[in-house]
Amino acid sequence: MKGSSRSKGRSRGGKARNVLPGFGLSMGFAIVYLSLIVLIPLASVFIKTTGLSFAEFWGTVTNPRVLASYRISFFTAFSAAAVNMVFGLLIAWVLVRYRFPGKKFIDSLVDLPFALPTAVAGIALTAIYAPNGWMGKLLQPLGLKVAYTPLGITIALIFIGIPFVVRTVQPVLQDLNKEIEEAAVMLGAYRMRTFWKVILPELMPALLTGFALAFARGIGEYGSVVFISGNMPMKTEIAPLLIMTKLEQFDYAGATAIALVMLVVSFLLLLFINFMQWRINRRVVEGG
Repeated sequence: MKGSSRSKGRSRGGKARNVLPGFGLSMGFAIVYLSLIVLIPLASVFIKTTGLSFAEFWGTVTNPRVLASYRISFFTAFSAAAVNMVFGLLIAWVLVRYRFPGKKFIDSLVDLPFALPTAVAGIALTAIYAPNGWMGKLLQPLGLKVAYTPLGITIALIFIGIPFVVRTVQPVLQDLNKEIEEAAVMLGAYRMRTFWKVILPELMPALLTGFALAFARGIGEYGSVVFISGNMPMKTEIAPLLIMTKLEQFDYAGATAIALVMLVVSFLLLLFINFMQWRINRRVVEGG
């Protein structure tokens, strides 16, 4: 019987067959699709940049105005993703662990930034946090200016990035085994210690995934930021806006040079985040 079952998993030539048929065809379609949608467009960025000499490329990407836009884009995107990592976990925890009136309504509100046009979000946030807006009027006497500052950009990126963290952490929380928490409490661990030692290690891979998604979205965000930022060079001008300015000036090589640096830096940061996620997953598996 064992010999016959083993022979079923092998072809006549003695090679092992895949359990699921059609893997080669499915893999081929997947590679072609990813090439057409992702790899070829990204490769065109590299190809277009070759129209510049190294001196021209270096002069474009190290221009003080360009460097300032890089700092603003990456700093605000990272700050917003970090804030969403904390409060996204809090929102997901409340939605999963508690029952209260209006829970489904609040749960549906989480997805609103996905459906709302980014330009509408930018206009709404600008109207609220502008000096004559109802929130801006309250904050201005305190010396806090939100609109037309990096803080306003960060708030806009928090708004559009919060669903990534909530929707990534929420299913992990739902599948978390509560018996492990109860066992930790019965063994004398306090609630906070149980959270840090038992729950958080299980949630950390999902949190890092949500952070990476929110960070990636924030780097390339344009519509919701362009209104509230004020677009002041060297102060609140983001890199995507500078790319659009280059394109409007028909400087395609300069635009792709700026985009190439953003692409490379974003890829390296996401690669580092994925590496940290892999290490945490491995530590959790070995600890389990």
